[in-house]
Amino acid sequence: MTLNDIPLVSFFQRVLDPLIIMGSLYTTCMLYSEPFTGYSLVLMILAFFLSNSVYQHIDPYRTWRSGRMLAYSRDIFVGWIVTALILVFLGNVSGLAYHYEEKVVLSWFVATPFVLLVSHLAVRKVSIDPARDSEVRSVVIIGANDVGLKFARTIERYPNLFMSVRGFFDDRTDKRRPDGIKYPVLGNMDDVAAFVREHQTKMIFISQPISAQPRIRKLLDDLQDTTASVYFLPDIYVFDLMQARFDNVGGMPVIAITETPFTGFNSMIKRTSDLVLATLILIMLLPLMLVIAVLVKLSSPGPVIFRQRRYGLYGEQIFVYKFRSMTVAEDGDKVVQAKKNDARVTPIGAILRKSSLDELPQFINVLQGRMSIVGPRPHAVAHNEQYRKLIKGYMLRHKAKPGITGWAQVNGLRGETETLDKMEARIRYDLDYLRNWSVWLDLWIIVRTVKVVLQRQNAH
Repeated sequence: MTLNDIPLVSFFQRVLDPLIIMGSLYTTCMLYSEPFTGYSLVLMILAFFLSNSVYQHIDPYRTWRSGRMLAYSRDIFVGWIVTALILVFLGNVSGLAYHYEEKVVLSWFVATPFVLLVSHLAVRKVSIDPARDSEVRSVVIIGANDVGLKFARTIERYPNLFMSVRGFFDDRTDKRRPDGIKYPVLGNMDDVAAFVREHQTKMIFISQPISAQPRIRKLLDDLQDTTASVYFLPDIYVFDLMQARFDNVGGMPVIAITETPFTGFNSMIKRTSDLVLATLILIMLLPLMLVIAVLVKLSSPGPVIFRQRRYGLYGEQIFVYKFRSMTVAEDGDKVVQAKKNDARVTPIGAILRKSSLDELPQFINVLQGRMSIVGPRPHAVAHNEQYRKLIKGYMLRHKAKPGITGWAQVNGLRGETETLDKMEARIRYDLDYLRNWSVWLDLWIIVRTVKVVLQRQNAH
């Protein structure tokens, strides 16, 4: 389901979801023979506003409209888990939690996402039945090009869209069209309106470059005499996309081509997890850090903490902290990476680097908001200036806060990058992380980091 299902989505967001959440609480109270009190009403109202806000940020209806039902189900459950956690926090802080039966609230928490999901799927099934041909919308695509072909394959991949491609219209000759067109080319752009009227085509998708504007304008004029819905396929797939999405600025629609994944709700989740984990880790490891500080101070002259300038979020310079592990503290226009058996590494420094214990002060950077636990590893400013000229897209890695560990590091690219090929590989992993970020990916990287550190891979 997509595009013209907006009234149904609005029905879910504004009417059905609040009724389901409130009705689930009332039903749970009845099942346990518990009275529905004023406190129950307060909980119902809180749940209504909180769930509305949380689901607005997560936007599960984005995956609903694209037909990705597994991702949609995940968003429903994640949104409700976040809502439940906030309700538990508010209940304990305010003291309201003592006015509720634990078994009632727990049952309500468990049952609600399932009821939400089943209700949505039931309404979806009733509103559009794929067994009825009349509900499968016929589609023609204007432009037998790469974007048009990609869209046709997307429709094939997601049967829940209830769309059927009839073919393409294109003004170019066969030789100028890409290979792999499975659907017939039904004619050129002048033939579209007549075909649509004759076959009662429901949806038209225009995949044409800006240079074709006069032909598009003429086509739109011709289509005024039809009842087909007309949509544009933006030609953004020619770019190397990162977190591409539709947005608006002051009510004007825009398309994000390259954007950070950490905006809105994602930013809040990322920062909260960083603060919680960094605080717990520093509390647990404080005695060990004090011992390391004493050993560094006694083993060689120089400061305990080594500060080096790195590029942070959006390329702004920050100071990154490490336990000093070398006899030098390079932070100028030329920085030599540590190599295997490097003479500059102190005896205690060698142990710290092998075990990655020299990185522990960076959890302070995380608390300061300058770094994240997971993200692209920060490089010295000198190395940034060197590689940004050699590797395409290098600076895009700075659309996120640098991390103590990262996707590249758990995929064998930890330590020295003595060749351009190794640095290019690291950047590919960094950009891949930004394109595919999720909370689960962060957790997976943290788990794999522990394994890498214990195996002491590529650390020197």
